[in-house]
Amino acid sequence: MGNTGRELEAIARNIKLLILDVDGVLTDGGIILDNEGNELKRFYVRDGHGVRMLIRAGIRVAIITGRVSDVVARRAKEMGVTDVYQGIFKKSKVYEDLLRRYNLRDEEVAFMGDDVVDIEILKRAGLAAVPADADDEAKAHAHFISTKEGGKGAVRELIDLILKSSGLWDSVSGESLV
Repeated sequence: MGNTGRELEAIARNIKLLILDVDGVLTDGGIILDNEGNELKRFYVRDGHGVRMLIRAGIRVAIITGRVSDVVARRAKEMGVTDVYQGIFKKSKVYEDLLRRYNLRDEEVAFMGDDVVDIEILKRAGLAAVPADADDEAKAHAHFISTKEGGKGAVRELIDLILKSSGLWDSVSGESLV
């Protein structure tokens, strides 16, 4: 379903909300469980910096994930993401709630997911995106397939596209990492 560069830029120009999955998108999909019951995840710092830039540019960011983890809540807080939904089996319900809450249309939403549970939203989002290592079924519904893998810059690549297409890149790219 991929689009040309100009088509993607036209789509990205309208984005007012970016919704992200976590495992396989903000992380590489690996989950480390230790003997004390702690869950460890590895996040890519440039993805986080990109999220901060997007928020500073006035574009909302939300997280919807099927798992529940204190690590995700902590990372979201560090990035400044306040719309965080964990333990969500039916992600499309939260998607609908976000559209209503912020008075948005599908074409104003970008979503990055990586697996079959994300397809329902990928089919609806104005800018459907997946990391390079996403499930093939999810890729089939994407407008944008990152050249980077999940947890290794895929989110940042999408954010850069949105910021540059919207003419917002210069206003936020020179600011230091927070």
